[in-house]
Amino acid sequence: MGLFILRRIGVMLLTALCLTFLVFYLTNLYPNLEKLAKTQGNFRMSDEAVASWLDKGGYLQPTPVKYAEWLGLVPSYRHTDAEGNVTGRCIEPGMTAEEAPAFCGVLQGYWGYSTVFRDPVAEIIGTRLSLTGVLMFWVMMLMVPGALIIGVLAGMKEGSPLDRSLSTVSITTTATPEYVSGVLFIAVFASSAVGLKWFKGTATSAMDGPTFENFFLPVLTIALFGMGYIARMTRAAMAEVMTAQYIRTARLKGVSFRNIVLKHALRNALIAPFTVIMLQFPWLLNGVVIVETLFNYKGFGWTLVQAASNNDIELLLGVSVVSVIVVLVTQLISDIGYVYLNPRISVT
Repeated sequence: MGLFILRRIGVMLLTALCLTFLVFYLTNLYPNLEKLAKTQGNFRMSDEAVASWLDKGGYLQPTPVKYAEWLGLVPSYRHTDAEGNVTGRCIEPGMTAEEAPAFCGVLQGYWGYSTVFRDPVAEIIGTRLSLTGVLMFWVMMLMVPGALIIGVLAGMKEGSPLDRSLSTVSITTTATPEYVSGVLFIAVFASSAVGLKWFKGTATSAMDGPTFENFFLPVLTIALFGMGYIARMTRAAMAEVMTAQYIRTARLKGVSFRNIVLKHALRNALIAPFTVIMLQFPWLLNGVVIVETLFNYKGFGWTLVQAASNNDIELLLGVSVVSVIVVLVTQLISDIGYVYLNPRISVT
């Protein structure tokens, strides 16, 4: 198992480097850099002024060099003007060139400075990620138990009226995008005379303290979309297990239906849904963009929209790194959990 984990970690690191380099390359294309220069300088800047501004910031270096600098593997670029003043990524306001460290990248814990929010990227991501973490927690608390219960009940007796009814509900929720269900919930529950007493159409106040009134609608909007998919996977796995030979043998021996489900079928039926549940975390982290924007909840997804729409390169890179890490780590946990849950797999 230890060798298996080490191999997976090695593949994960290599994948992370490739993905982050791709994002870095795309965000550092010249049109984006030109837009950044005009945003930070003057929209009427000439081409020569733009080139001068980019050269001063080290943006015109080769992409591999800039990427290594951003990671913190090579010394940071420094620029000396005609008056002898030295500027660079590592030189903060009020700091001399001699006092500044030579390396300041992701590996050193420096993620850059947001050109939109005027704050360090690490602080912004930490704050916004914690807000989305609260949202994700309550979504999982509603989505996972609900989906498993629906899937198990539907799969216990395949083809029954209960199975058909629950399957229809699952397909409907999965086929309804968040921007559709979110708008419907706001219109029905947050805009009507009755709904105004119980729900709010915005989750802005939830950033200070989530309550049922200001947080239930965004949680329900996200949970319903993912619930149907997990329920369908659970139902398919449960239906397959219930037709297995050992289940037939248990029935012939007179084991009660309740014990068959709880003691024999449930564990094997949860192997496939476990993988799907773990894969919901990357989707929740990046898929909440619509819901957070719709309900004006300024979490991680909302920050991603702001960074992309305002060409905030450093913040966009930081958000991308976190997204890649979450995807790869949850995939690793999913693989390890699948090995432990499936008795037919042995890793030596």
